[in-house]
Amino acid sequence: MPVLCIGLSHHTAPVSVRESHAFPTSRMTEALQMLHGYDAVNEAVMLQTCGRLEIYAEVDEFERGAEQIKTFLTQFRHGTIDFDLESYLYTHLGREAVEHLLRVTTGLDSMLIGEAEILGQVKSAYLHAQRAGACGSSMHKLFREALNAGKAARTQTTIGEESASVATAAVDSIEARMGSLEDRCAAVIGAGAMGRSAARRLRSRGVGTLLVANRTHTRAQELVGELGSGIAHDLREIVSILEAADVVISSTEASTFVLTTADVAEAMSRRPERPLLILDIAVPRDSDPDIADIDGVTLLDIDTLKSLVDDRLERRRQAIPQVEEIIVEYLERFRTWYQARTTVPTIAALTERAEAIRTAEIERLFARLPDLTPRERMLIVGSSLTILSKLLHPAVTTIREKAGSDRSEALAFTRLLGELFSLDGAHNGRLR
Repeated sequence: MPVLCIGLSHHTAPVSVRESHAFPTSRMTEALQMLHGYDAVNEAVMLQTCGRLEIYAEVDEFERGAEQIKTFLTQFRHGTIDFDLESYLYTHLGREAVEHLLRVTTGLDSMLIGEAEILGQVKSAYLHAQRAGACGSSMHKLFREALNAGKAARTQTTIGEESASVATAAVDSIEARMGSLEDRCAAVIGAGAMGRSAARRLRSRGVGTLLVANRTHTRAQELVGELGSGIAHDLREIVSILEAADVVISSTEASTFVLTTADVAEAMSRRPERPLLILDIAVPRDSDPDIADIDGVTLLDIDTLKSLVDDRLERRRQAIPQVEEIIVEYLERFRTWYQARTTVPTIAALTERAEAIRTAEIERLFARLPDLTPRERMLIVGSSLTILSKLLHPAVTTIREKAGSDRSEALAFTRLLGELFSLDGAHNGRLR
């Protein structure tokens, strides 16, 4: 049963393509259950961030499983598409899929190398899969090891230093264009994780006035309360917000445009002498791309940010060799576990058969010797357990070691044991 990864990311697809396949959080359980319902997909986790949508799965057979996952992506999408999805997708199988996830969780494959949000996003994807019933033993183990690798990278190397999250990059780019924010009015649209991060960053940079708008007004109020400053709004006031703001950072989970051409044009007509900078860091995008044609408006999307901060990440790049060593370590750990898993049924069957024989013989002996004292019975049972353990230990140790180093030899060994002891073992795992 191969492990594979199929996805698209900022490496292969522009934001206009990525947003067409963004899954609202409210529909993630539905999507996972639909994906898990395909007969070739045994387990699955969907990782969605502003820069990627990836599906990690264990499937019955690679070609059929990959085809079903691609069918799912085509059918369960955000709106209609007028492009060839296949041309933007990449596929990793076995060892490559595991290594890719480790590169993602350690921050090496992020839009901004070492970005802080990725560990939380991977954990969220893992928890969603668990709640949807789509996560089995392979994905449990894979994502636990990936999260541990990500934590190790951040604690043992400098990959997480010199803060450069997407929200930080957005604020950095604002300051690069506008200078000090002390006399500026900034609006944050959306009070989710990214919006909260952007609002905190603006607050730390001393922004003069902070407006927070959200579809649910209470969430905007909660964020303002956490920050200790700012003014909460709901999205029905969007034109007034745009009229007041010098800069807008937008990051909602809306499936339609939050910032429309009509609203922005109306707001700009009320402030014709003041330019407006809009940074749309949502996927799918919150802003109608035609907004960029309105006089006085500068519109930047999330793909723009990477080039703006690359030169600030040199310290993180210096940590790449150390992070790659961590990746090799955790890749080997998962590979060893996955390969050894193929021998578990045979080991369990052998142990069960031996224990059944030991128990039956001990009971027969005790029936013949009813006058044995409790201590004598205990000593006999203890000796029988020791004999059984010493007898099985070489076989169990050998089969586990073979599984980690030579899979074909391990499978041959399990088959031989199965034949010799008439065991019903199973051995069908695969990780190349």
